[in-house]
This record gives sequence, structure tokens and C-alpha cells, in this order.
Amino acid sequence: MKRATATAILILASVILQFLARKTEWFAEWYSVRVYPKLVGTVGRFFSLFPFSAAELLLYAAAAGVVLWILFSMIWLAVKRKKGVRTVLNLSVTVFFTASLLLFLYTANCGINYYRLPFSVEAGIATRESSKEELYELCGYLLDKINENAALIDKDAYGRSTIDEAAVRREAVKEMQKLGERYPSLDGYYARPKAVLFSDFLSCQEIQGIYSPFTIEANYNSDVPAYNIPVTICHELSHLRGFMREDEANFIAYLACRDSLDPQFRYSGYMLAYIHSSNALYNSKGEAEYRMLWDRLDATARADYAYNNEYWDRYKGKIAEISNQVNDSYLKINDQEEGIKSYGRMVDLLLADYRSNPSARQ
Repeated sequence: MKRATATAILILASVILQFLARKTEWFAEWYSVRVYPKLVGTVGRFFSLFPFSAAELLLYAAAAGVVLWILFSMIWLAVKRKKGVRTVLNLSVTVFFTASLLLFLYTANCGINYYRLPFSVEAGIATRESSKEELYELCGYLLDKINENAALIDKDAYGRSTIDEAAVRREAVKEMQKLGERYPSLDGYYARPKAVLFSDFLSCQEIQGIYSPFTIEANYNSDVPAYNIPVTICHELSHLRGFMREDEANFIAYLACRDSLDPQFRYSGYMLAYIHSSNALYNSKGEAEYRMLWDRLDATARADYAYNNEYWDRYKGKIAEISNQVNDSYLKINDQEEGIKSYGRMVDLLLADYRSNPSARQ
């Protein structure tokens, strides 16, 4: 009875919090600024003590628990029959209580933050419609920055960029903290980023990083091409400041990498920005301009892009399609109406930032 009551309370609390976040103009912003940082500083700080992803291990434990629950229920019902029914019902109540607890943790540590003020508003970044000529100019600027930094980074025998992953994890936290000095909404505690032990599991779903709302951890896929990792870690760390929208998390990660003193971070950030911007250029009937830019791209960047395409081609299939459909539905549930297309809005932020930086246009 107590577990059933607790289950009902957790579900009701989750519904009320979601209602307030979606239907009021103040609650989500107040929560993300006043309450959520305290959760990051306690729950996130606790799980940061562990060098491994607690969320990943808990996921495997939960999956094993569900399988054992099903097997136990089948065996117990077959052996005990009537008495077994009561035992199975008790176990079921426990399962439903666990599910309601996870729902509440998701709502408190993630769901509400989708309805806060966008980072662009808090940072005073105004977006507007842009011409193809402006987009082409932005792509040229990003390409020049890629080429400039490609000459400064380490490469492997295939001419692709390489990184020191442990050093990148430490530096990513420092870069986000430094960005917080410029933007107060990004100031605060950052838990240590963690590589997923079985990163192949994420690759099968075409996922480069994932934020765990249950443990407030920033996890990333360590198997992906190296140039992706610095900006991916910064992306996941931005969620620890309550910015859940994917386009803004990408943009925040770009800012953190762009302003870094480490050329590998700058290279990673410019590569992410360029691929979004150049794809937008190509899709806006700019195929000729796209190819002209590609001809100017540094050999290291070409090698990295080629390897990136080769890497993800290995994982194309039904699992990746289902994962993308789930991700699309998840974004729409959280009022990102365009689903996975919302990632393209990063280009508008990049253009606005570029316009506000006169030295970049010289």
C-alpha cells in the first residue's frame, strides 16, 4: 500500500511540475535558475565522484532486473499458482514505483528545463532570416578557421586528427567554466564528463553523447572520430546548466570551443559549425558554392570528414532508424515541434553571432 501511494504521489508531482513548466511563463525559468543548479551541485557532484558512468551501469542493472522479474514471475506463477499471484503483484508494484520514480527524476532534472528562456534570449543574440550570400560568407569564415587550426593539431598516420581524451575531459570543464564568466547563465558547477564504457551501444543508435537526467551526468561516445569529442563533451556539459534544446547546446559548445586556447578544441568547434552551415548552404540550392568551399578545405579536415562518414555508415540500419524516430518523438514531446530538424536552427545562431563580430568579417 505504501509503495502504491508513493507511486501515485510521484506521478502526480511529475504531472503538476510539467503543467507548471508548460503553462506558466515564469516557473521553468525560476526552476532552472534557482532549483536545478542545486541538484547539479548535489546529485551531479555525488555521481561525479565515480570515474565511470553510473547511469550506464544502472541501465544494465535495470535491464537485468526486468528480465529476472519476468522469469521469476513466470516460474513463481507456475509453481505457487494462487500464492504466486500475490507475490507477482507485489513485485509489479515495485516495478511501477521504480518507473514513477524515474519519471519524477526525469521531470525534475531535465523535462522542466525545456521550457526555460532560450540561451539566445539570455545572451542577447537576435536571429533573423539570412540570405544565401550571408550563409556562404559564414561558411568561408568557418573554413578558414578550420584550415588555420588544422595546421596546429596532432595527426595520426592517416592524416586524421588525434586527441588526448583524458586531457580533453579536463579541458572541456575549464572551457565551460570560462564561458560562464562571459555568460552568467552558464556559470556554476560542472560534473566530470564520462565516456560510455560500451560506446558501440551508442554508435548503433547514431548517438555521440547523452545526458543522464537520473544521475545528472554528461556522457559521451568515445568511439567516434576524435575531432567530434571536444565539442560533444561541451555540448553535454551545457545540459548541466539547464539548456536542453539541442540547437542551443550545439551553439554553446561551439562558443566554448571557439574561445579556447587549445587548437584541438577550436578545430572541433569550427568543424561542427562548418558541417551544419555547409549542409544548410547545400540544401538552399548552393551546390556549386558548397563544392567550391570543399576544394579549399584542409587535407586533415577532409580526412576527418571522410572517416566520420565511413564510421557512421557502419551503423546504418533498423536500429539507427528506430533510434532516430524515438529521438524525433522525444523532441516533439518536449515542444521542439520540428523534431530532429531543430538541429538546423544552430545555423541561425551562428549567423547572428557572426554578424555581431565585425573582426570576423574583415
